[in-house]
Amino acid sequence: MEVIVTESLTRRYGRRIGIKEMSLSVPEGSLFGFLGPNGAGKTTTIRVLLGFLRPTRGRASLFGLDCWRDSRRIKAEVGYLPGDLRLYSWMSGAEALRLFGSIRRRDLVREGRELAESFDLDLGVKVRNMSRGMRQKLGLILAMAHRPRLLMLDEPTASLDPLMQEQLRLHLRALARAGHTIFFSSHTLSEVEQLCDRVAILREGRLVADATLEEMRRYSRREVTIRWKSGTEAAQDPPPFLELQERDGENWTCLLAGPATDLVRWASSQPIEDLSIGRPDLEVLFRRYYQQGRDPS
Repeated sequence: MEVIVTESLTRRYGRRIGIKEMSLSVPEGSLFGFLGPNGAGKTTTIRVLLGFLRPTRGRASLFGLDCWRDSRRIKAEVGYLPGDLRLYSWMSGAEALRLFGSIRRRDLVREGRELAESFDLDLGVKVRNMSRGMRQKLGLILAMAHRPRLLMLDEPTASLDPLMQEQLRLHLRALARAGHTIFFSSHTLSEVEQLCDRVAILREGRLVADATLEEMRRYSRREVTIRWKSGTEAAQDPPPFLELQERDGENWTCLLAGPATDLVRWASSQPIEDLSIGRPDLEVLFRRYYQQGRDPS
């Protein structure tokens, strides 16, 4: 089934648009990456899905339930880590688990302790004495301890060291294999590429891409770097299949818009010292969406 469905979803803040005409579906058991720079509308989308904000227009549903009308029922099956996590300073991790358990009417202590062991967090420490990384770990534990059907994470690796980031990825993959759905919002391409099997890209409140990683790599051009022989000049302007991005003395950085055979054939007649062709990279695709503001196709 489709766990998340939106149709022409729009949310305005007065004259300002948070999200506009968003149509999206996320299947059960998927690791879904939601990409975009800060201010693109990712957090607004999550808040509408969770029933914190009412849509201006369009519709949104989780588990087939309306996100605004059925918000209370939905929240029982969702785990959420906000990007601006705030916790009571007087609580310890253990007290937070008991408090959240009483709200959810579930015993979260056993699962919470197991997660704390995995994430190397001392549940006896008060929030006021925790580092930012420790507070982020506690937020993740509180979001996951009831093993929700849908886990919505807004910038979840913020303040986590590389080892803990990898531990989180391992845990999220295990949840997805067990049928849980992960909605992973981030502005960091590398972590989405390492974890997710499908990615949507948001720009200025509009959904501009929604595809599997393999499909997106097919859209992406390869980056080419050329170093010309010392003391020589490029014999000509770049050929039509090379889009020059940067010229730095004897070094060119380009995007390849055609087959590699065309590049090799052209390069064989040029005074080139070195040439490298990168693999299709989501970073290149992302730059084309956001820096150049155009469709990559």
